[in-house]
Amino acid sequence: MSPVLAGVLQLLALIAALALAYVPLGDYMAKVYSSDKHWRVEKWIYKGIGANPNTEMRWPAYLRGVLAFSAVGVLFLYLLQRLQGHLPGSLGFAAIDPDQAFNTAASFVSNTNWQSYYGEQAMGHVVQTGGLAVQNFVSAAVGIAVAVALVRGFSRSRAGELGNFWADLVRGTIRILLPLSVVAAIVLVACGAIQNFSGIHSVGQFMGGSQQWNGGAVASQEAIKEIGTNGGGYFNANSAHPFENPTPFSNLFEIFLLLVIPFALTRTFGRMVGSLKQGYAILATMATIWLGFIALMMWTEFAHHGPAFQIAGGAMEGKENRFGVGASSIFAVSTTLTSTGAVNSFHSSFTGLGGGITILGMQLGEIAPGGTGSGLYGMLIMAIIAVFIAGLMVGRTPEYLGKKLGTREIKFAACYILITPALVLVFTAAAMALPTPGHSMTNSGAHGFSEILYAYSSGANNNGSAFAGLNADTQWFNSTIGIAMLLGRFLPMVFVLALAGSLAEQKPVPATAGTLRTEKPLFTGLLVGAILIITGLTYFPALALGPLAEGLAS
Repeated sequence: MSPVLAGVLQLLALIAALALAYVPLGDYMAKVYSSDKHWRVEKWIYKGIGANPNTEMRWPAYLRGVLAFSAVGVLFLYLLQRLQGHLPGSLGFAAIDPDQAFNTAASFVSNTNWQSYYGEQAMGHVVQTGGLAVQNFVSAAVGIAVAVALVRGFSRSRAGELGNFWADLVRGTIRILLPLSVVAAIVLVACGAIQNFSGIHSVGQFMGGSQQWNGGAVASQEAIKEIGTNGGGYFNANSAHPFENPTPFSNLFEIFLLLVIPFALTRTFGRMVGSLKQGYAILATMATIWLGFIALMMWTEFAHHGPAFQIAGGAMEGKENRFGVGASSIFAVSTTLTSTGAVNSFHSSFTGLGGGITILGMQLGEIAPGGTGSGLYGMLIMAIIAVFIAGLMVGRTPEYLGKKLGTREIKFAACYILITPALVLVFTAAAMALPTPGHSMTNSGAHGFSEILYAYSSGANNNGSAFAGLNADTQWFNSTIGIAMLLGRFLPMVFVLALAGSLAEQKPVPATAGTLRTEKPLFTGLLVGAILIITGLTYFPALALGPLAEGLAS
């Protein structure tokens, strides 16, 4: 079987699995967030934190809950790392340095999971399971909660309330993420992923010395890392490591895990707004971009001339033989178009244009299908922008899902789409202009610039993957990327929740003959075009200096 055919067949199998899970999972999540009943374990949690889950919140109160919970998470994870040397199960590792502890705390709480450390050489069992794994669950649940709040803004009339953040957080964790992760972890263990709490041990003799490995609760963390679109690996090689991702089947299963909730949330959206067709339109937009990027990536990685590439079946540098070019391309596109950031190959070793595709995937805002929750609310913001553009063309006040989009709503949406590009471009420019950050670049020229651009695109868009080759464990990069991750995560949430509150206060307007039909293929095409044009106009100069220049020169 040719490598190209193998890649296409894996893609078709992945699409079939996602299609089978789409309806039941999407409907189940809609029921979870629409129910007025609480499980017993949830009541215990509410009592422990002193929250009343039946109290409806307006958007400022909902936002305060999000920010307060996340701030406590950053502080707790920071202290856990700083005290690691005094904790049991530390495997003899010392405390994490202050700048790296801040970076890691900001990373995992913001659902970015950027890692400037070697996991197997820095973090003990307590920090891995009691700190990082916990944030994998709750940071993903926060993202879904914010998305659900925006959906309620569309579905409610003259209310102003968006639900209860604490109830949404607990339900997302207990009813969705936890059971899915248990099942996924069992599957990964069956595939060969490790799950233990063993210490450091030597494995064999290599060139006169022994290689040391430490065990850990890898399968369980791998499960929520993918399901929650987190991406932080137990080992430095991430999902290229055989302890995390041992077989071609586990590789395809992990891609399925990182895509299933973001895609299924479009069904949840359709259910909650009372129109499944609206959910299908958003799904079609996400799927079109995702499939288009996969096709481009496979073309760039397979279409190489010369005997070495022909024998390998494509550009195999930096890719695992057990996965090949096709599966590595699917994984790379899926992880950068979501906010996962896990890698089963090293993006720096992709072709110049292939590396550019991974960067562009993040710069789209990771909305195709995006992260758990963040992909849906990001796509809905872009839908509002597309409706506004259509309204300008025909001279009508734009409407979306029965809600008028006035000056206030468009300002919130505009602020949302401006924040992340500003963070990426300003920090990239500063890093290139100052003398010290440039010393961290392994490569010079266009590829070296791509390393810097990738790092800040990954941090500000809450992706977390790295281009490799960049030494990010410096005070400059730990601090600036940490700031970019926090601002890139929580500033957009401010405008999403403010927009949700504004929409919830409105009375729905009836559809007329002049209303734009946002459930039709025409709108899907308009939305895809708006996303690509806005991103292209914003980032083209930076991409031209990096991956485009490298790709055209090769």
